[in-house]
Amino acid sequence: MTSRRQVLIGSAALALSPLLASQGASAQTLPGVANPLGDVWLGNADAKVSIIEYASLTCSHCANFHKDTWPALKAKYIDTGKVRFVLREFPLDPLATAGFMLARCNGTDKYYPLTDLLFAQQRNWAFTEKPVDALSNLVKQAGFTQESFEACLKRQDIYDAVTQVKEGGSKAGVDSTPTFFINGQKRSGALSLAEFDKILEPLLGS
Repeated sequence: MTSRRQVLIGSAALALSPLLASQGASAQTLPGVANPLGDVWLGNADAKVSIIEYASLTCSHCANFHKDTWPALKAKYIDTGKVRFVLREFPLDPLATAGFMLARCNGTDKYYPLTDLLFAQQRNWAFTEKPVDALSNLVKQAGFTQESFEACLKRQDIYDAVTQVKEGGSKAGVDSTPTFFINGQKRSGALSLAEFDKILEPLLGS
C-alpha cells in the first residue's frame, strides 16, 4: 500500500521535475571526491575532534536532533573551540535535494541559517499537501524570490555537488540519517547530548 508520505514525495518529484530532471543525466560523479562547493565547517580548525553529520532535510530524526541536541552541542563543544563540525548533504528524496540546493545558492554564510530554518520548520513544508509551494514560501523569509527560487533549482553545479556528497557518504557507509563520523568513527542515529559527552570527553581528555 502506498503511504500518504510516498504520495507527497511522488507529487513533489513531479512538481520539481521541470527544474531538476534535466540535470540528472550528467550528475554522475565519482564517489568520495571532495565537494566542489566546499564543506562549511563550524568551530576551531585546530580542534582535536571533528564531527561530520550526514543528514537529510526531510528526515524527522535529523530535525529532532537539530531541535533537541544541536544547540547544546554547539554551545558546549563547538563555540568553545573544542570541536569542529560540518553538515553534509545526504538527501533522501527530491524535496531534501531541493532544500540543500537552496541552502547552497546564497553563499556559505547563509548555509547554516537556512538549513536550521528548514529543520525547524520541517513539518510546515516537507509534510504538507503542496510541499514545493510551502518550500518556496518558506525560503522567501530568507530573501529568495520566486524567480531566484526557480533559478537556484536549475543550477547544474549545485545539483551535481549535492549528488556527489551523497555518493561519497554512501561509499563511506552512510545508509541512514543522521549518521555522524566523530574523528572518523561512525555513529548512526540522533545522538543525545549525554551520548555525545560519553564519546567526546575521552577524545578531548576531559
